[in-house]
Amino acid sequence: MNDSAPPTLQNSAVDQLYQRLRTEIIHGDIAMGSKISEAEISRNYNVSRSTVREAIGRLESTYLVSRKANAGARVVELDINELLEIYQVREALEGMACRLAAEQMSDAKIVELEQLLKAHMESSELQTGQAYYQKEGDLDFHYRLVQGSQNSKLIHFLCDELYTKLRMYRYQFGMVSPRAVDAYAEHRHIVQAINDRDGEMAEMLMRRHIRASRLNVERQVQLRAEQ
Repeated sequence: MNDSAPPTLQNSAVDQLYQRLRTEIIHGDIAMGSKISEAEISRNYNVSRSTVREAIGRLESTYLVSRKANAGARVVELDINELLEIYQVREALEGMACRLAAEQMSDAKIVELEQLLKAHMESSELQTGQAYYQKEGDLDFHYRLVQGSQNSKLIHFLCDELYTKLRMYRYQFGMVSPRAVDAYAEHRHIVQAINDRDGEMAEMLMRRHIRASRLNVERQVQLRAEQ
């Protein structure tokens, strides 16, 4: 692939490189704080420098890569205080998204949400209470709910800007949680409130749900500090 490739092919190359680098950063295969070298990526992935620059730009827009003057681009460092701040923002905004979803989601979309939860329950990790892992995008309960709000500003902020960074935290800070079964039950109650078209109840339940997750993270951090 060279710089003179047709736009459709060039965009395809950018998309592929972005998705590959994104996955490797989220999973920790490219370590936090690592320097991002255009020349090295171009050589290792056999793509043009312009493709690399575009892919890095997209990684910056999702807050996986940061660029500083005279220091170049680097993979972001994760910080527990930032994670707690993200939870605080999510508590307010996803609560709002649930209220809107109760008003906006069609009956068919709510049925799909119920089916998604049934599919989640088939996970052996959830059945044993070890973890509640959700694949991303439309297979993620929170992502689907925010989409159901039909509010473009909420969708952009929660599903585009914050979502990828949050998944990086989930992978690298661990997904095993004593709240796995409780979290699933809370999801079911939220869907029931949406199905009842009770926006206030749906918002309250989502806020409580995310607050409980934040408090769980705080407890785990405290336990680690005491060890």
